[in-house]
Amino acid sequence: MQTMPSSLTITPIPAFEDNYIWCIEDVKSDTFIVVDPGDADVVIEHAIKIEKKLSAILVTHHHADHTGGIADLVNYFGELPIFGPIKSPYSGTTQSVVEGHNVNVFGSKFKVIEIPGHTLDHIAYHSDEQGLLFCGDTLFLAGCGRVFEGTPEQMHLSLSKIMALPGTTKAYPTHEYSLANLEFAMTVDGNNDALKLAQRMCKRIRAKNGVTLPTCLAQESAINPFVRTHDKAVIASAEFYKGQALNSPSDVFAALRQWKNSF
Repeated sequence: MQTMPSSLTITPIPAFEDNYIWCIEDVKSDTFIVVDPGDADVVIEHAIKIEKKLSAILVTHHHADHTGGIADLVNYFGELPIFGPIKSPYSGTTQSVVEGHNVNVFGSKFKVIEIPGHTLDHIAYHSDEQGLLFCGDTLFLAGCGRVFEGTPEQMHLSLSKIMALPGTTKAYPTHEYSLANLEFAMTVDGNNDALKLAQRMCKRIRAKNGVTLPTCLAQESAINPFVRTHDKAVIASAEFYKGQALNSPSDVFAALRQWKNSF
């Protein structure tokens, strides 16, 4: 649980095997907001536990493990604003948003950032004043999402947009993939001391069934091979995997993503 100076609290609600539905609360409010609720039951259980009512939903992309619980939540809590990407296969949003739009979350402005790649409709929600980013399945600790609908070039650009945000930004991905991602990252960049430390820390956390997230962008700039495509060691590993020279950062990214897909 992460408590923000403003009184915002972010809590992970575990769902399925490795999803996190992020719950946003304000101590002054008797309501809460969730991000990507694929499972209604766990959100309802959480609402009963904290004795608050759901007041809004933020959606990052259309995949069922991020949207599958919304209809049941509306049935349980009543009509509420559902923010999500425009031109999306998911049709349940009540307020479609595009890049540059702002969503009000307990008085804080969260700006919408379009980050296609994992899916074409994928967006993130970023609060500069709070230093928070809800990034769905695009950026993970030491990793990134699979490129299902977009292109490697799109995904590389989307990650670059995220990494242009302040390094102190806390990123809240929606899956507990950290150990698997760190294992791959070590294969790519095994001499990286920051990466070794992150792996040790995450192993300790997971040994106690703890949550390794959020991560911060400064950490990702030091350990995540998918956002370090200019790094000589990362380039060398990607070129060794492909057996050829790679001429651009997006080519390095594409090689890494292909490698990770079969890792």
